[in-house]
Amino acid sequence: MRLYLTALNPTDAVLEGFLPAAATLGLSVTVLTDRPDQWPAGVPVSGCAVRDPAAVLAATAPGRPAALFSNSDHLQEATALAARRLGLPAKDPGAARRCKDKAAARQEVAAAGLDRVRAVVVDPGTTPAVPDEMFPAVVKPRDGVASEDVYLVTDQRELTARITEIRHRRPDVALMVEEYLAGELRTHETLGDATTRAVLGGWRTGLGPPPTFTEVSLDWSPPQERVNAQVRAQLDALGVGFGACHTEYVVQDGRVRLIEVNYRLIGDRMDLILAELLGVPLFEHVIRLHLGEPLTALELPAPATNNRYARVEYVCADRPGRLVAAPDRLDAVHDGVHLSCRPLREIGRSADRTGTNRDYLAVLHAIGPDESSVRAALAAFRDDLRWTIAG
Repeated sequence: MRLYLTALNPTDAVLEGFLPAAATLGLSVTVLTDRPDQWPAGVPVSGCAVRDPAAVLAATAPGRPAALFSNSDHLQEATALAARRLGLPAKDPGAARRCKDKAAARQEVAAAGLDRVRAVVVDPGTTPAVPDEMFPAVVKPRDGVASEDVYLVTDQRELTARITEIRHRRPDVALMVEEYLAGELRTHETLGDATTRAVLGGWRTGLGPPPTFTEVSLDWSPPQERVNAQVRAQLDALGVGFGACHTEYVVQDGRVRLIEVNYRLIGDRMDLILAELLGVPLFEHVIRLHLGEPLTALELPAPATNNRYARVEYVCADRPGRLVAAPDRLDAVHDGVHLSCRPLREIGRSADRTGTNRDYLAVLHAIGPDESSVRAALAAFRDDLRWTIAG
């Protein structure tokens, strides 16, 4: 049986997650990508215009695949359309489109009477006059990911300047301006089959300084049931259910307000860390759902039964330049806390500072019995590590 996985650039989720999981399940794999030259030698890739459902269908023509899915934000709708046409278990293409289109997601949730976020769509070549009462506001690409070109603005002057800056780099991008949703950023991680959705847990996210929204840390913090119920209702309104989903939100006066819905696993190695923390074969579970197995066949522990704590910290470049020294891949155990360092940028590579996850040099994480021991062990671990950037 052959699994087809659509992707763009290589990711740890595919290389360290889905490919080993498929091998464990006895599946052959073909990665369909429009960037085959970027993938490491030995990975079974096939060139394909993966944003086009017809091209994806054609690429699977040699034999009916056992499953077809993607873990890329950009490819969910096209891949779901192709999988549906093959009669395979798949996400609802309309739900995938709504999650990617932030304006459409806002409209759908508002139409369901669940929450209304003031927002203005900014088409290419235009600059809106936003009412003063909407500030502070956030400007971001309508179809954006990874906090790229997402900025906090305090008035019309700043808004106009940011739009001009973004358009200089990306003249054809559609933007959104929406009210700033203050509050502690949290995540909601789910898996679902055709009828049921299960909550895996969630994280409390620490952000770097404004005006950008770089995630710098995450702490394990499963949501309470009253929060689960509100997020569940909003995901239902969007049609989200099947497969993996990563949702970001804040709580204001007891009310859940969505930031965005990413219809795939949580990224930036958090999926691998989540699997380790829960002690479950998370990537195998995702594949098995796309093979048509029911959620009840998977061994999913309830978040409340997890008796371990985890903290994740990203090491970010503080200036542009070339990375000239950095730790290798490291694993350690200190006082019962499992510690890890995974490089995210190669030594010798030069990069600009962007205020997004493109600035990440490494990810550190610790898993242990309680918050105090995890935080102490991770702080000591990080103190012994050095990254050097040459200007």
